[in-house]
Parts: sequence; C-alpha cells; structure tokens
Amino acid sequence: MRAKMRLLGFRGASVKPLNEEAAAELGAELLGEALVFGVGGLCLYLEYLRQAGQSRRREEHLEETLSHLRQGLERLQSDLERLRAQ
Repeated sequence: MRAKMRLLGFRGASVKPLNEEAAAELGAELLGEALVFGVGGLCLYLEYLRQAGQSRRREEHLEETLSHLRQGLERLQSDLERLRAQ
C-alpha cells in the first residue's frame, strides 16, 4: 500500500495496515499489472529488433545489388574501350 501511495504522489502520508485479504488482493493486482506491462514491453522490444534486422537485411541486399551493377558497368566500360581501340 505504501508503494501504491508513493506512486500516486503521497510521500509523507501514513498508511493504516491492511488486513491479510486486502493485502493479498492488492499484491495480486500489482503483480498482474506488472506482468502485463512487462509482456507488453517485451513485445515492443522484440518488434523493434525484428524491424531493425529486416532493415539491415534490406540495406545489405541493396548494397549487394549496387555492387553488382558497378561491376557490370566497369566491365562494359572496359569492353567499350577495347572496341574503340580496335
């Protein structure tokens, strides 16, 4: 209960002790909310990693394609120079 009061912004407020049933219910509620937020945060993090990996693979593919195009252009330029020399 003290933790809940601190989260709500009540710093110096004195809290009466809860009975066992109310404390168990409040603890279960707090644990459930923490679990939901934890799973949600984990899902966001995993989605971020997936998107970053996908972006990295796309970038690598574009670099590879560009490299092949440059090699082809260089080969064509050398062929053109060879034909002009003949």
